[in-house]
Amino acid sequence: MGLKSTLHNLKEKYKGTKMAPAFNAIHTFLYLPNETTHGGTHIKAADDLKRTMNTVIMALIPCLLFGMFNAGYQHYLALGEINPADGFLGSSFWTLDNFIIGLWKVLPLVIVSYGVGLAIEFLFAVIKKHEVEEGYLVTGMLVPLIVPVDTPLWMLAVAVAFGVVIGKEVFGGTGMNILNPALTIRAFLFFAYPTWMSGDKVWVHGAVERANEIAAGANVDAISGETILGGLAQNKDLGYTVWDMFYGLIPGSVGETSTLLILLGGLFLIFTKIGSWRIMLSSVLGAIAMGLIFNMVVDQQWISETSKFYGLMNTPYWQHLLIGGFAFGTVFMATDPVTASQTTKGKWIYGFLVGFISIMIRVFNPAYPEGVMLAILLMNVFAPTIDHYVVRGNVKKRLKRLKVKTT
Repeated sequence: MGLKSTLHNLKEKYKGTKMAPAFNAIHTFLYLPNETTHGGTHIKAADDLKRTMNTVIMALIPCLLFGMFNAGYQHYLALGEINPADGFLGSSFWTLDNFIIGLWKVLPLVIVSYGVGLAIEFLFAVIKKHEVEEGYLVTGMLVPLIVPVDTPLWMLAVAVAFGVVIGKEVFGGTGMNILNPALTIRAFLFFAYPTWMSGDKVWVHGAVERANEIAAGANVDAISGETILGGLAQNKDLGYTVWDMFYGLIPGSVGETSTLLILLGGLFLIFTKIGSWRIMLSSVLGAIAMGLIFNMVVDQQWISETSKFYGLMNTPYWQHLLIGGFAFGTVFMATDPVTASQTTKGKWIYGFLVGFISIMIRVFNPAYPEGVMLAILLMNVFAPTIDHYVVRGNVKKRLKRLKVKTT
């Protein structure tokens, strides 16, 4: 008896019981559902929620694999065992040692994210007697990509539990939440454990451990893992080139560093019509607009070079698109179809404000120079309001046209 027939028998055996949603979820995840519609007129399409989620995951896989390589690369680079001049195409990057370090550190993050999140999803499905939804498939992949590589697993487990329960299930589950669950998880981590989400030690594997050894009196060299944003917030130039930023050879969250792979993932989502190009493009335009305003402030000498805001204000507007989590947030977070605006005009407004506010927070909050998380969460809250006024505006225009025709 094969696995498929065994699962089918279990599905039939537990049909109508509390455990039915769990067996149905496993069966549906592994195989196509065998239910078909009957009667009436239906839209014929090959896509469903599971296929949509899997498409987004495929767009994320390159970021995950590169994040594993980069985790090992940044570790050995900080130890002085790699020549930074070799760059992305050098033999020192594409080594098995780099990948092994990354696999050892990143894979547990993925396992904990999926393990805790799906366990809670199954629990709520059994308790509430509804089908297990596939919404967490993407969230479970996003979470490990937006945290520092050395995030303690127990912290991640607590944050995932909070994000799934408070950010999703209390609203009714997939399709009902008003906040992006992955960003809710990261926001919880940031505010509950700020020392593990910011600073110059958390972005490179081994930096925190080395700092603790030095504090205990060990005679070892410190490992600095400061991000570009952290350096600019302190008016420091860390020496990274534009190509380092574009390829992703910089410290940062696991999957957020490579603008190249994020761009390719975004094009893939646009091609498959899953990600909104309007939100992506308008977010970029909003970021450029805010960046140009800050550059103008610097050009007009309206701010002193000693100001704590000067470093990020003086950053060329286009470089804001390459550093931090802006690109990743714009492509994979802001375009979440549940929490983003639904109307066409609303998407333009929503995306523009995400980009505009991201750079504003980035500059005016040097203690936390990464503003895309807070910007997206803020606009998640206002997305229904934006759509409401867009719809009202359209209704008024139609009523006005109707009035003109009848007079």
